[in-house]
Amino acid sequence: MQNTRLFAILLTVAFLLLIPLVAMQFTDEVNWTLSDFIIMGVLMLGTGLLCELVMRKVPSIKYRIAICSAILAGLILIWIELAVGIFGTPFAGS
Repeated sequence: MQNTRLFAILLTVAFLLLIPLVAMQFTDEVNWTLSDFIIMGVLMLGTGLLCELVMRKVPSIKYRIAICSAILAGLILIWIELAVGIFGTPFAGS
């Protein structure tokens, strides 16, 4: 069961990284570099593996949900920051 979840995490990360790769073939709106793919792969794989660790080590379902939610929130905040820079320096441009 545990190896099945690990395999599912790896397949999910690979599938999600295929989406921008395929989109780049059809439109100029998506323009990822190799470093973009590496960074997102590391972020998504790290998030998946951290959630898997929580699932294995934390016995309480309430704590599992809370910790995995916090991990996912961290992923989303980092992703948004890398995409549009919402936490940029307040004095940029001055």
